[in-house]
Amino acid sequence: MNNPFDYTPDAACDEAFHELTDRIETLKKSDYPEDISLCRELESGKMLGVLIADDTEGVRHTLYAFSGQLGDTGFYHPDFVGPVFDYLDPDGHFKTKEADISRQNADISRFEAEALAEIRNEYKQAKERLNAEVSAYKEKCRQSKQQRDAKRKSGNIDESELAAMILQSQFEKAELHRLKKKVASELEPYESKLKEAQSILDTMKEKRRADSEDLQKWLFDSFRLRNAHGESKSLSDIFAETPLRIPPSGAGECCAPKLLQAAYLKGLKPISIAEYWYGKPKGGDVRIHGNHYPACRGKCLPILTWMLKGLDIEPPLESEFRSIAHKEPRIIFENQWFCVVDKPSGILSVPGKGSAVSVQEWLQEKYGPDRQVKMVHRLDQDTSGLLIASFGPLPFKLLQTMFAMRQIKKTYIAVLEGDYESKGIAHSGRIELPLSPDWLDRPRQRVDLEKGKSASTDYEFIEVHEGRSRVIFHPHTGRTHQLRVHAASEMGLGMPIVGDRLYGISAGMESDRLLLHAHKIEFTFPIDRQNYTFESPVPF
Repeated sequence: MNNPFDYTPDAACDEAFHELTDRIETLKKSDYPEDISLCRELESGKMLGVLIADDTEGVRHTLYAFSGQLGDTGFYHPDFVGPVFDYLDPDGHFKTKEADISRQNADISRFEAEALAEIRNEYKQAKERLNAEVSAYKEKCRQSKQQRDAKRKSGNIDESELAAMILQSQFEKAELHRLKKKVASELEPYESKLKEAQSILDTMKEKRRADSEDLQKWLFDSFRLRNAHGESKSLSDIFAETPLRIPPSGAGECCAPKLLQAAYLKGLKPISIAEYWYGKPKGGDVRIHGNHYPACRGKCLPILTWMLKGLDIEPPLESEFRSIAHKEPRIIFENQWFCVVDKPSGILSVPGKGSAVSVQEWLQEKYGPDRQVKMVHRLDQDTSGLLIASFGPLPFKLLQTMFAMRQIKKTYIAVLEGDYESKGIAHSGRIELPLSPDWLDRPRQRVDLEKGKSASTDYEFIEVHEGRSRVIFHPHTGRTHQLRVHAASEMGLGMPIVGDRLYGISAGMESDRLLLHAHKIEFTFPIDRQNYTFESPVPF
């Protein structure tokens, strides 16, 4: 069976998905409200999965799944497999406890808005009234002191008057002390009432927290996932062995776990699996209708690692990178401070999780430990072109600072899917779309207009050839996958880079590499004050 994290769908999966989309197109013409509602839900964006499996007699079966829930139908629809675990039964434990927690939420909100608010208001009014008494008396004491000070300065004062003034000052201080004690005493019942109310609120919130954690644990314990050996394991136990420890929300509800669970329960042997995006992209995600995508790593990698046990997976599930023939990097310049490397597509810039040799390791082996080689910046594994590596800590720090201060000009050449002229895209311009990681599907990035890090790219189209556009990119920032997302996102150019397996059109992909090349680097180095320009020929 194919690796759900690293695959190209076989013909059977593609054919099955197209049959499914044909059925959906037919439903769009239906007069039934539930069919119309279903189509609208799908068109708003949904991941759909296909599994090809054989039964014990060799008869082939096709199973379909959707991620999460589907409109009013919840987990169930006649064309798709059911959930791994159905927790939506209105009379079941989950919905009953969920309703109880919702009532607790309402009780907490009501208590805060009514009883607690009233007690706080009473306390506030009493405190303001009593503090006003203290303030008024302080003002009286201040004025009295002013009168005494003026009399002292006049010099027309005898010893008896001076003694009387001292007694008056002492009396006023004592009276202020007594007034403050009286205020504290009168305020104490209000403070006690407020503390009691706050304690009640804290108890209510603690119960809600404990009930929510218990319900979550119950849910994760109830999700029991099978594997090809016939064994079962709960979500809690699966994620207990990972750095996350606790399953993320929605774990077990993606397409692949649903499909494998259904196949095992039916006694079927999985043969191939694929997941496709249907409809519009959601939020800042870069998804293309009809395109296939790998399973998400954050939620599904631990789950599928368990569920696929007992099956022969190709490439192996543990494989982090595609196995492709690499050319060696080429050093095009070096001096005592840095070197410039021309990196082929398919090589990592720095060491990764797999065993593939990176440019940094290749340089360290070439120069030895004394040169203290470090990559100043990175290129994606599939991107080719120029990289700078430093020799020693000072050049490393200087060059990194220059990148951060945007003192190094970078020029990339790319080929995009589509004709920019027919799409009505300006010949040149700037893309400013902030980016953030998709934490549950690394290394994917997404457009995040609210919390993303700023990302700015200038572009200029060069030519259009056979329905594809060649473009120059000048990135002003160096965010992960910046050029790839700015090109592919509908909020950017809306034309993915040819060969982009994460954000591009992977179905029928002709190119065996990403057509993105770091073509030129220009900068003035502060130590020798020389202007440097390096170029690498575009290999596509």
